[in-house]
Amino acid sequence: MKGYMYILECGNGKFYTGSTNNLEIRLAQHQAGEGANFTQKHLPVRLVYCEEFERIDEAFRREKQVQAWNRKKKLALINAEFEKLPGLAECRNETHCKNAPSI
Repeated sequence: MKGYMYILECGNGKFYTGSTNNLEIRLAQHQAGEGANFTQKHLPVRLVYCEEFERIDEAFRREKQVQAWNRKKKLALINAEFEKLPGLAECRNETHCKNAPSI
């Protein structure tokens, strides 16, 4: 059974990432306020990105991966700026080993 990972832009400008085996029905549910609690509170929603997979479990794994991303990285994916993704995945924390002062 095919699966889809999708990103919605909600009425408040925030992104919602989900997965489903029927994208058309799931989008209608979100728009009708029958989707996730988050989208119910932030209608309307607009589909801004989608990936298709051979199996729903693959779509679910991708959903969990993308949910952990920050807004900048999701925007790069949505805008097909794939070359930016590796740089946006790097840790920029002051305590990260790449940012430690050289001795």
